[in-house]
Amino acid sequence: MSTSNFTRRGVLKTGAIAGAGVALPTIFTAGSASAFTNEPTGSTVKLGFNVPQSGPYADEGLDELRAQKLAVEHLNGGGDGGMLSTFNSKVLDGTGILGKKVEFVTGDTQTKSDAARASAKSMIEKDGVVMINGGSSSGVAIAVQGLCQEAGVIFMAGLTHSNDTTGKDKKANGFRHFFNAYMSGAALAPVLAKAYGTDRKAYHLTADYTWGWTQEESIASATEAVGWQTVKKVRTPVGAGDFSSYITPVLNSGADVLILNHYGRDMINSITQAVQFGLRDKMVNGKQFEIVVPLYSELMAEGAGEAIKGVYGSMNWNWQLDNPGTKAFVKSFGEKYGRPPSNSAQTCYVQTLLYADAVQRAGSFNPCAVVEALEGFEFDGMGNGPTLYRAADHQCFKDVLVMKGKENPTNQFDILEIVELTPRAQVEYAPDHPMFAGGNLGKCNPGA
Repeated sequence: MSTSNFTRRGVLKTGAIAGAGVALPTIFTAGSASAFTNEPTGSTVKLGFNVPQSGPYADEGLDELRAQKLAVEHLNGGGDGGMLSTFNSKVLDGTGILGKKVEFVTGDTQTKSDAARASAKSMIEKDGVVMINGGSSSGVAIAVQGLCQEAGVIFMAGLTHSNDTTGKDKKANGFRHFFNAYMSGAALAPVLAKAYGTDRKAYHLTADYTWGWTQEESIASATEAVGWQTVKKVRTPVGAGDFSSYITPVLNSGADVLILNHYGRDMINSITQAVQFGLRDKMVNGKQFEIVVPLYSELMAEGAGEAIKGVYGSMNWNWQLDNPGTKAFVKSFGEKYGRPPSNSAQTCYVQTLLYADAVQRAGSFNPCAVVEALEGFEFDGMGNGPTLYRAADHQCFKDVLVMKGKENPTNQFDILEIVELTPRAQVEYAPDHPMFAGGNLGKCNPGA
């Protein structure tokens, strides 16, 4: 999508019509043709960090918030600068964004879409933020992305893995650095076929919301393509806590693989209970019963403990990667917080820097100038290798990691090993792929 109504520096061209018809009691520059929502007029600019500080995904939210605060510190010239030294775009110099000191406000999404929208709305209307970053639930991310589109601010999605975020629910004001469910399937299926064979029967337990649905579809499609059968798909409520009633039927289903489309504390609880039920000790169809967790995080693996050993999954990034960006971020984060960062932390940190970089390159905080600067942007040095922000859907494309729980960890953080760095080409897809069909990116909305 092209922001043809705007120049590179975000100035509205003659005769263009901006906005999406939403009335907002926010800060505008009256009488200016380039007015936009919450245009910074003083010496500071404010960002909004909207993460789950309570609920089943709160562990991820806490780590996201750590990373967001670190990004602000680096943007303002504090600390060792982190990835600013490895990012191949060199316009950020530690003097804030366009010379304005970066401030931030935080909100608690509670891992609930309504709470997340209310928090984001307050940040925009009361606190005057120009960008919101966060997530940890695709339902939350999609809800907040829609709100940001209506309000005329940029949404730099944090942890959101549903295909729908940059599929049927994509928005021009929203951008996703994190990978998606389709990419997990494309990376995982060949590894699973090699490890467990092509004659397998899978049983899915799936979080009952947009992320779970699209991951279930993606993993089932990818594993069926290598010869696996899908025995059954069962939906489970987010935050269920006790999954024993869902695990018991697996024992008599004829399945020899359990695929847990769960995340956060839900995954910790479901895999722990599955192991306690003895699933991994059983032989079914003449094969050792296995468990797969398609979307991994270091925090989940840490919480699952012994249950995670030998279990395959996929990740967007991992602190063990051997590249300059990763090393710089891990050093900064580790020195500040005493632990390595999670992949949810990395994506929120990177998104914050990418927003600042886009503003700096555009020479404007105008959201349509930012959109233009990010669309088709190719970059490196942020820990994932060469990465593209595709203009057609605002999805980042980069290598994807296949992980496995370590059999003999040496400490509480040494719990996962990188099995394969899946090349970007293997996980790419066309913008009109059926799993991403529907929706319309639309045009950027500056809000005024």
